Amino acid sequence: MQNLSNFTTADLSCGPSRLALRRAAKIGTVAMAGALFLAAFAGCSRAPNPDVWATVNGHPIMQSEVDKYYQNKVNSMQQQPTADEAAMLKLEILHQQIGEEVIRQQAEKLHLVATDAEVDAKIAQLKAPYTEQQFNQQLKAKGLTLEDIRRDYWMNMTTEKVLNKEIESKINITDADVANFYNLHQADFNLIEPQYHLAQIVVTPIPAQQIGNLQNSKASNDADARKKVQGLHNKLETGADFATLAANYSEDPNTNSSGGDMGFLHESQLKSDPEVYAAITKLQPGQITPVLTITQGPSKQPVAYIIFKLIAIEPAGQHPLSDPRVQQMIRQQLHDSRSRLLQSAYNEVLRDQARVVNYYAEDILKNAH
Repeated sequence: MQNLSNFTTADLSCGPSRLALRRAAKIGTVAMAGALFLAAFAGCSRAPNPDVWATVNGHPIMQSEVDKYYQNKVNSMQQQPTADEAAMLKLEILHQQIGEEVIRQQAEKLHLVATDAEVDAKIAQLKAPYTEQQFNQQLKAKGLTLEDIRRDYWMNMTTEKVLNKEIESKINITDADVANFYNLHQADFNLIEPQYHLAQIVVTPIPAQQIGNLQNSKASNDADARKKVQGLHNKLETGADFATLAANYSEDPNTNSSGGDMGFLHESQLKSDPEVYAAITKLQPGQITPVLTITQGPSKQPVAYIIFKLIAIEPAGQHPLSDPRVQQMIRQQLHDSRSRLLQSAYNEVLRDQARVVNYYAEDILKNAH
């Protein structure tokens, strides 16, 4: 489930969706200088409608579509961009939109577009944690409409369908591939110290602009923070799912979207906080710590209350290829690497085959002085 409170106009299909930004290769990202070069020597005349900033096989991409995402992006910045920075950002946004339009047109050719029923199901999941009023308030706060969200989901799901058919279905990682990778990278599987796979739920008494959890839950003061974190700990002790509580209530925007997962931490990292290290080393995988108070400065002012969960421990030493976890990690890494390569090549080919005119890039060069 996606987190509505994190939605921006970057999530719109008419702008670069979060999926598109995470996997820029999927929509053929190239250097902006290349976009300017192509625009300069394409010999295209300016579109009769000045609101048309680009076309893909004759399909227009409008200035308003770029402006909506641009304004949302600027609103999150600490300072306003310079004129050149603003133009560069708009050029990047437009480039992403062109890439999405190329994918959209390919999806129609392959009959792989997402259906209304599929989009409706995703929207229902998104709305589930909220009342109708809360959901509408979230949309309004982000300057979005329900139709914007629907377009975003439609584009993301359509892109996934195309890539699954054209790329993912053709990737085959063999046992020989895994063995060759291991032989070339054996040192990477020789841990010089133990590593701890942890997850966390964080509650802070400090006001924050970004929370990111599904319930938009934030403690307002120290007493509220203590009450909230103790309540969460009580739920965990009675069998509540750690990842679900972290996604809904943890106040750390870096980990709550992944259910509090922190990945693997080296033992030396944990030892930097003796209290945390002592609490974690008492655990067996699957167990949680008591509520730990994190303080700051000579006054020992509380800045966070944290519950850690130990997921797994990787001991020091050489991990053999026969270890199923090693094999799975290598297989996943090889798959992801090959997928990125093929996606990048695929989208470059699609762009080569498309008739793309970037009028905004032309105007930048024309007005350079």
